[in-house]
Amino acid sequence: MTRGKSHIDKSDHSVRSKLSDTEFSEQLIQLQVALVTTQQWLMETGAKVLIILEGRDAAGKDGTIKRLTEHMSTRSTRVVALPKPSDREKSQWYFQRYTAYLPAAGEVVIFNRSWYNRGGVEPVMGFCQAQEHADFLRDVIPFELLLSASGIHIIKIWLDITREEQARRLEARRTDPLARLKISPLDGLAQEKWDDYTEARNQMLIATHTHLMPWYCVRADSKKQARLAIIRHILHQLACPALVGQVDAPAPNLMFKFHEKAIKDGRLAD
Repeated sequence: MTRGKSHIDKSDHSVRSKLSDTEFSEQLIQLQVALVTTQQWLMETGAKVLIILEGRDAAGKDGTIKRLTEHMSTRSTRVVALPKPSDREKSQWYFQRYTAYLPAAGEVVIFNRSWYNRGGVEPVMGFCQAQEHADFLRDVIPFELLLSASGIHIIKIWLDITREEQARRLEARRTDPLARLKISPLDGLAQEKWDDYTEARNQMLIATHTHLMPWYCVRADSKKQARLAIIRHILHQLACPALVGQVDAPAPNLMFKFHEKAIKDGRLAD
């Protein structure tokens, strides 16, 4: 397929043990062309899109965002990765500092971690009180429903990896001089607190997955497969009329709508 065409090959997208660099590049280019077509439509219609990417440390959020935004409009696409809150921000209504980054008409905003920090990192690391965590789990769906009612299309994606894969990626960061800026003080505790993060993930997904505000989970041990699956999912969710029927959905054993059964049936890492 050449650049400029939007049709996506209906090849086999089932999960395989390995995807070659050539296969990945060919599929990625096709999907990125489809993203450009979709963004043109979003800009023309004034749609407002918010993509929330959450997951364990080293799950692949940064790399996914890079492939997502590589050819998208820099004026109409924003990636938001907020630092830890200031003392003033800590005194505000919890959601307040995020609202300034919500999309306007024709924009796509991608949160690389979001208000869901309070559903995972903060309670595990002791950065919030138990009552603040409980208040968040109670308030987040009503908050998102208000955003949806205002015309914001919210897509929530959880990237899941196994403990072994996380350990491998964290070690690779420590030994790669080009990955120094990816190293976080929390990386050293990701493995130590694995079980605590698992418990927080399960509680968060159960409490904040609803019919109107669903979570979709992707098994991200294979970075290539996960990135392609996420882009396919986003294209399906946005449903640009010019592409309907032309983009295959991600394989359901690779990316799926959350259900409590996924915690015990092996689809989510324990």
